[in-house]
Amino acid sequence: MRQTPASAAPTGTELSPITALSPLDGRYAGRLAPLRPFMSELGYMHRRVQVEIAWFIALSDAGFAEFKPLSPGARTYLLGLVKNFGEADGEAIKAIEKTTNHDVKAVEYWIKSKFEARPELERAAEFVHFACTSEDINNTSHALQLKGARELVLLPALDAVIDKLREMAHAFAAVPMLSRTHGQTASPTTVGKELANVVVRLAGARERIASVKLLGKMNGAVGNYNAHLSAWPDFDWEAFSRKVVETPEPLGLGLTFQPYSIQIEPHDYMAELFDAVARANTILVDLARDIWGYVSVGYFKQKLKAGEIGSSTMPHKVNPIDFENAEGNLGLANALLRHLSEKLPISRWQRDLTDSTVLRNMGVALGYAVLAYHALGVGLNKLELNEEALAADLDASWEVLAEPIQTVMRRFGVPGAYEKLKEVTRGKTVTAEALHALIRSLEIPEAEKERLLAMTPASYTGKAAELARRS
Repeated sequence: MRQTPASAAPTGTELSPITALSPLDGRYAGRLAPLRPFMSELGYMHRRVQVEIAWFIALSDAGFAEFKPLSPGARTYLLGLVKNFGEADGEAIKAIEKTTNHDVKAVEYWIKSKFEARPELERAAEFVHFACTSEDINNTSHALQLKGARELVLLPALDAVIDKLREMAHAFAAVPMLSRTHGQTASPTTVGKELANVVVRLAGARERIASVKLLGKMNGAVGNYNAHLSAWPDFDWEAFSRKVVETPEPLGLGLTFQPYSIQIEPHDYMAELFDAVARANTILVDLARDIWGYVSVGYFKQKLKAGEIGSSTMPHKVNPIDFENAEGNLGLANALLRHLSEKLPISRWQRDLTDSTVLRNMGVALGYAVLAYHALGVGLNKLELNEEALAADLDASWEVLAEPIQTVMRRFGVPGAYEKLKEVTRGKTVTAEALHALIRSLEIPEAEKERLLAMTPASYTGKAAELARRS
């Protein structure tokens, strides 16, 4: 017997925060608004128009008798199509695509439609998309999308996290904290030094993201300028393409020229970029888990926000939700980023379409990363250091001074230094009195005894404060 659902699904197809299939365009839409102009389909269309216009204007300046240089007014008009491109223009292109069933051709037709009643442009209309394969437009558009997203959204969001961590590292540079290697008490550090470790790691990861060159190719159907040379066999098409790709915006694309390709740009730079972002994200997962743990043991408190509820049944709870949210979204980002980096450089023979649908999810991968960076920023700004808890943990862990005592004993040749301290401390509750008694019994210079007797777990932090302030 066929079962029917107890209640029908809600009707209506209008997209809203509660009907969106992806939380990036639903629950979290507001937080990702800065990414949308670059990585949405509208952003992709915008970049395609930019590439087509840049190529068209450059062709007019190439010296061909059949395509004279455009007038200043025509150039201004064309660049205005790019500068003022909006949602209505995107909808117009989508309407054309319903007929063409080809998204790049729809962009070409839309541009040509903008030439109507402009005789100078109408006469040159066939030079729109001249000698280009769709991938000449697509690969450069993808690079421009990534360029904008990286420079104006991704790196600023990551920089905000790094800046906050550096601020905290400096503020807490000298605040002692018990280390917990393998989850057990270990040589003390400072709160600032532990945060500085992350700052330095992230700064390196950030530079690797920023240093990836974004490549673009404009060399025809299989990368050999076949169509180009059929029209003008004596023209240096490779030099021309390089100029269009590398000339700064708006007359060029401001990318790095890719001289060798099949029909598609090989996507190796994308893999490098996405791997670099994933590496930064992995460092942030490590941070999120550590902070979660420090909140759990009471080293950090979280500022309360009026009206917030931590648990539906336990009123006392203030959960570290921002760090949990970040960890989850970093995992989603990395799952997608790693698929992108592994899949995109692979194409059957000179072209297959498996990259096309995957590339449309670049914004999803980066969106989860940016969402996580936002959550980390919120979480870090909620933290308040609980110095009393830190001090209490240190004062209950005198066994950590076994390390400096046995190291000084070794310096002065006391035999079996490590073994003697192991016998006194391993697996036992160690008191200050017991350690002081041992120190007084040692055959070492009196000044060294006094130095060891003055030492506490809180003072045994080495260069931690200096290293923290240097980050």
